[in-house]
Amino acid sequence: MHRLTIRDVPGIRVGHWTDEDARTGCTVILADDGGMVAGVDVRGSAPGTRETDLLRPTALVERIHAICLAGGSAFGLAAADGVMRRLAERGVGFPAPHRPVPIVPGAILYDLGEGSATAFPDADSGYAATRAAEENEGPLEGRVGAGTGATVAKLSGPGHAAGIGSGARRAADGSLVGAIVANNALGDILDRTGQPLATSGGAEPSPGLGNTVLAVVATDASLDRAQCRKLAELAHDALARVIRPVHTLYDGDVVFAVSTGDGTAAPPESIFAIAAAMEAAVLESVERSVTEAVARS
Repeated sequence: MHRLTIRDVPGIRVGHWTDEDARTGCTVILADDGGMVAGVDVRGSAPGTRETDLLRPTALVERIHAICLAGGSAFGLAAADGVMRRLAERGVGFPAPHRPVPIVPGAILYDLGEGSATAFPDADSGYAATRAAEENEGPLEGRVGAGTGATVAKLSGPGHAAGIGSGARRAADGSLVGAIVANNALGDILDRTGQPLATSGGAEPSPGLGNTVLAVVATDASLDRAQCRKLAELAHDALARVIRPVHTLYDGDVVFAVSTGDGTAAPPESIFAIAAAMEAAVLESVERSVTEAVARS
C-alpha cells in the first residue's frame, strides 16, 4: 500500500539539494505556477527567516510560489535567492508592473557543527533544489536536504542523528493534508505513542546554541490566509506532543502552512477535520525524521 506523504498533496512538489560531505543542504516545497495561500507561526526564540512578514493575513501579496528550508544557519537564507532565480526563468511570480516577482519565504536551521562550519547552501544550491522539486522525485526522507546535518536530543551534549520526515492524511471532508519536518530540535523525541525515540540520557542539562524544527503543512483544501495561519499554530501544538522541550530559548522553531486551493475560506467544520488530519501527519513526520535518518545512514 502506498504511504501518503506531502508529495501526494495536489499542487505540491518537493526537492532537495544535499552536500553529504559538509553535512548540509536545502529543501524546496514548490507550488504549481498558480502559487499557494500561506501562513506562518514562529515560536522558537532563535529563528532565522525570510519573507515571513509578507504572510500576515493583512499583507498585500495573496499567494506564494515556493518555500525554502535550509541548513547553514543564517548563511543558508541565501538559498532562497536561487529558488527565485529559477522561478523567474519560468516567468512565475507576483504580477508586479515591470516583471513577475517570485515570492519565496524561507527558514534555516543550524548545522554548522555537524560537518564543515564554512559550508552552507547558497543560491546555486537553492536553484538545484528547485530543479529537483520540479521533477518531484528522489529520496524524500532521511539525512537529505535541510535535514542533512540535523541532530536531536541535545540537552546534555552531542545529539542523535535526525533529518527529514514526511507524512499525510486524508481528512474527513476528503481533502489531503501533508507535512514535512526538518528536525534539529534541542529536545528529546517521542514517537506517536509517547515512547522515547531519541533522548539526551537525563544528565545535567547544558543546552547550547544551534537547534530548530522547521515544518511545512500543506493541503489541497481551500483555506484563506487567516486559516493557514491558524493551521500553522495548531501544528506547533502537535510538535509539542512529541518534542520535549520544544520552542526553547535555543530553538528557532517555524511552521509554514499552505493551501493549494482557491483562497476562499473553509467552513469551521472543515477546519476541525483538516486540523485533525494535520496533527496525525505532523506526528508521523517527526517520528520518521528520526527513524528514517537512522535507517538511511
